[in-house]
Amino acid sequence: MGINWFIPKDFNNIKHIFSSLRSRNYRLYFVGQGVSLIGSWMQNIALSWLVYRLTGSVFLLGLVGFTSQIPTFILAPFTGVLTDRYNRLRIMITAQVFFMLQALCIAFLVLFNLVDVWHIIVLSLIFGVISAFDAPARQSLVIDLIDKPEDLGNAIALNSAIFNGGRLVGPAIAGITIAAVGEGICFLINALSFVAVITALLRIKIPLKKASVRSANFKKSFTEGFHYTFQSVPIRTFILLLASLSLVGLPFVVLLPAYAKEILHGDSDTLGYLMSSLGAGALTGSFYMAARKSVLGLGKIISVSIVVLGVSIALASFSGKIDFSLVVFFFGGLSMILSLSSINTMLQTITDEDKRGRVMSFYAMALMGITPIGNLLAGTVAEGIGITNALLISGLITVFSGIWFGLTRKSLRKYVRPIYVVKGILPRLPEDIT
Repeated sequence: MGINWFIPKDFNNIKHIFSSLRSRNYRLYFVGQGVSLIGSWMQNIALSWLVYRLTGSVFLLGLVGFTSQIPTFILAPFTGVLTDRYNRLRIMITAQVFFMLQALCIAFLVLFNLVDVWHIIVLSLIFGVISAFDAPARQSLVIDLIDKPEDLGNAIALNSAIFNGGRLVGPAIAGITIAAVGEGICFLINALSFVAVITALLRIKIPLKKASVRSANFKKSFTEGFHYTFQSVPIRTFILLLASLSLVGLPFVVLLPAYAKEILHGDSDTLGYLMSSLGAGALTGSFYMAARKSVLGLGKIISVSIVVLGVSIALASFSGKIDFSLVVFFFGGLSMILSLSSINTMLQTITDEDKRGRVMSFYAMALMGITPIGNLLAGTVAEGIGITNALLISGLITVFSGIWFGLTRKSLRKYVRPIYVVKGILPRLPEDIT
């Protein structure tokens, strides 16, 4: 019985894993994103390898990660208001066009041997500004793409699946491409991949909804969203938990180029294998989440998976062999996506529709905005005390975060249960929600 709670009773219902694909709009989005994300992960790997090849500095790896995401921390709460006031689909299409232009710029600089570190930092900042508009729109758009509200959890899980499918395939292709023809082609392929998602988004047709907050002034809308998010005990708890993960737990990824070269004595292929192992674990976790039909037990999944993530990071610090590293990073990817997807599902299901954009902007800030600070911290710590010690500290703190949530999650039931009953997600008061 040790892990029976972890296996959904309906896991053998394969059809349910793809239930949200019955919605035409979500199906278009799914296919377009699937192609684009392979290119995006190729760019992620190529960029980190390029920075490390040019500088040999783990601090600069952290700095580039910082500059690419810190704009989300600053801007996301404000772009979330725009997401609730204006057309989310149009915002996302515009963001994809600018992502494509950014990728073309860096491809040009690399292919013509004009690139310098300051170019990468500036273009990373531009990427971060675009992401600040894209992330809240992307997160809150999902519910508009599905025909049945009960498919929301499945759609969120499949979002994770395509994201991590890209993480699985993209880095492997990038490692081979970098070794064969250099980083520039990876950036070019990423730029071309945006054609797929832009085409898909242009074909999506969503009935126009009256923006309920457009009549209010911007300051009032922002204040209302802030108070709603942080006065709600469960929403506040999930946002703060995600912020702690982003600060300490998730930034281990930014150290992988240096880990592959200095600890495992490998090259770009080794980095590609490590990222693909993370992606394989995360993809497995995504399909597990897609097979679930209920919100029951998500709190327990969050607490256990965060502990497993911390243990995986800590074990990686003791590894000197690629085989062992691949195993622990598989479990790292698995536990990472289980926790993130569960937090996302619970936030979206307990949030009021007219405030979803603003709440998900704080989600994006906690996930994508705090991570750059964590990246910079991880790079600084690794530079000072070594990569293995930095990983060990990160893993231990993550374990304690999971234990903390495990001890406090039951107190959230009295807040979450009434919301689910009112929304009709749960017709009765079950014994366990979180």
